Amino acid sequence: MDAEHILEVEGLTFSYGEVATLRGVDFSVPKGKVVSLMGRNGVGKTTLLKTLMGLNVPSGGRILFEGKEMTQLPTHKRVKGGLGYVPQGRQIFPRLTVEDNLKIGLGARGETLRKVPQDIYDFFPVLFEMRARAGGNLSGGQQQQLAIGRALATDPQLLLLDEPTEGIQPNIIQLIGDILQQLAKEKGMTILIVEQYLDFVREISSSFYIMNRGAISARGPIHDLTQDLVHQYLSV
Repeated sequence: MDAEHILEVEGLTFSYGEVATLRGVDFSVPKGKVVSLMGRNGVGKTTLLKTLMGLNVPSGGRILFEGKEMTQLPTHKRVKGGLGYVPQGRQIFPRLTVEDNLKIGLGARGETLRKVPQDIYDFFPVLFEMRARAGGNLSGGQQQQLAIGRALATDPQLLLLDEPTEGIQPNIIQLIGDILQQLAKEKGMTILIVEQYLDFVREISSSFYIMNRGAISARGPIHDLTQDLVHQYLSV
């Protein structure tokens, strides 16, 4: 285990029935950095995040987090161990209040805290203003902020986000980008983000991976994300 990397994935495979979705995925994520994972639709990005969270059981390979094997750990133990997850589509609880959604995050980390940490409301003031409102009554951008806030309530060391800019207005995209960079720089949090929006990726990431057909096809520091790579692997 490289001490500079919080997450190392070795030869990870996963299949839906007879369809191989992950084909020997190898990658690592350095501590305290923002890393983007890209690729066309259907290449396995969401499947990879779900497998990292224990929502899929891999058929082969290893997942190491802080040097410890967690390939077979259940999801709740991964959350307690320091993984946070913001799924695609946000998946908040629409009938619960904003505050109760955030408290679910507190419960997931296995502590008895009853009050939402102030820094979550500091990051997302709109959540404080709307803390008594049902989550389903928030706009898409506000729900995305709630989904990120709920993940932050689990106090993660590594935060996984799946398409956080999808369907979000530009000013909220900028806000989310600023907060993710702040979490990495000021709190030392590590962030792995699945994202299609290239300008966002280039602005907030230190490095990138590109998936194609269930495997990593390109990688490097963000300045190596060339137009040739974009055309080869990302253009529709």
